[in-house]
Amino acid sequence: MNEMTYCTTAKDCSTCSRAGTCDWNGTNKWQVFDILKDILPADTDTPFRYVEVRFKNTRKAFYYTRGHSFYVGQPVTVQAASGYDVGVVSAAGETARLIAKEQGLNLTPEESLHVLHPANQREIDRWHENRAKEESTKLRAREIARELGLVMKISDVEYQADGSKATFYYTAEERVDFRELIKLLAKEFSTRIEMRQIGYRQEAARLGAIGSCGRELCCSTWLTDFRSVSTQAAKYQQLSLNPGKLTGQCGKLKCCLNFELDSYLDALTEFPQTDIILSTEKGDAKYIKMDVFKNLMWYAYTDSDNGHMWYKLNTDQVNEIIELNKEGKKSAPLEFYADELKLEIPETKLVSSGDLLGDNINRFDEKPKKRRKKRRKKSVRKPPQNQNQAKQDAKKNRPQGGTGQPKNQKGDRPVKKRKKNDKKNHRRRKS
Repeated sequence: MNEMTYCTTAKDCSTCSRAGTCDWNGTNKWQVFDILKDILPADTDTPFRYVEVRFKNTRKAFYYTRGHSFYVGQPVTVQAASGYDVGVVSAAGETARLIAKEQGLNLTPEESLHVLHPANQREIDRWHENRAKEESTKLRAREIARELGLVMKISDVEYQADGSKATFYYTAEERVDFRELIKLLAKEFSTRIEMRQIGYRQEAARLGAIGSCGRELCCSTWLTDFRSVSTQAAKYQQLSLNPGKLTGQCGKLKCCLNFELDSYLDALTEFPQTDIILSTEKGDAKYIKMDVFKNLMWYAYTDSDNGHMWYKLNTDQVNEIIELNKEGKKSAPLEFYADELKLEIPETKLVSSGDLLGDNINRFDEKPKKRRKKRRKKSVRKPPQNQNQAKQDAKKNRPQGGTGQPKNQKGDRPVKKRKKNDKKNHRRRKS
């Protein structure tokens, strides 16, 4: 899935019939949708002389085109620090200009690497040969690192298209002295070695995976800004601090915890402070939990006798009790406000699943009823009342002439039994 091959359609994934399920872009890592490809630039606009080229997984870079035009999905040969490399154009024209502006890049032809030419078949074949060696190279490098006792994880290997360099991406908790490892790797694979340390979020973005939501990871599809996520984001959203549910595939807190954090912070400004103790005629009450969407808060008495009961109040009722306490007055018991809230909120009638789907989803929870087997009564022949009459009937049905067969009645033709070969003989005679 991570291997990128040549796209024969030369189309964008959004318009291609494969819909991003092909080999070279199956994971949709940082896919760019060109919304300006059908819009012609104004005559006064200077054409953008750079294209964004994508390599393995999430590695991208801008290259100077020297006035030549390239289309999205075209494999091109570009300059490298030593030798050349092969990639696929992911953005061109005005779309590439907007991406470079968003990233704050100051591109100049003198400092930028150039696109040499469209990749020919010989370069593409060599590129694929080097890409085929990456998995075996990664496994062998892990064995060498394990023999040296290095506490590190080599997660990915990327060969340059000409095979002159191999980049090893690794993760580690602490600083690793890999000087001896580089010597052994260079001797083992006969190429120049580059070690690059990445974070756990970058590792998940490069490799790609399926999240708990059932979709591809945000970091491998569209998210490029890796902001820090704290446990306060989960607390503001009233989520249980369960590490199994809050951590992603990278082992860190999920990036999606920050997506709705601003909306929750705006909604929490309308709620009273949770550390305020409510004073009622029945006793003091403390805050338990809240529902941000319904503007509801739950309180319980602080004494041990009534502390097991939770009472549901809305924000207006809580603010009313707080105002009474500021005046030195005690409010009515929480039961009064809870009963008043029940009268205000009409009970919603839940629609059973059988009404929606035509069947009950709880049908397997009930034990099946045992079916009683109906026993069929055997038909018993009743003996004739008159035994003499039975004997006379037997004499009438007795065969005559010793043939062993009943006598044929008048008008009935004798039935002859055909042999198996009579049908064949009949056909032969007819012919």
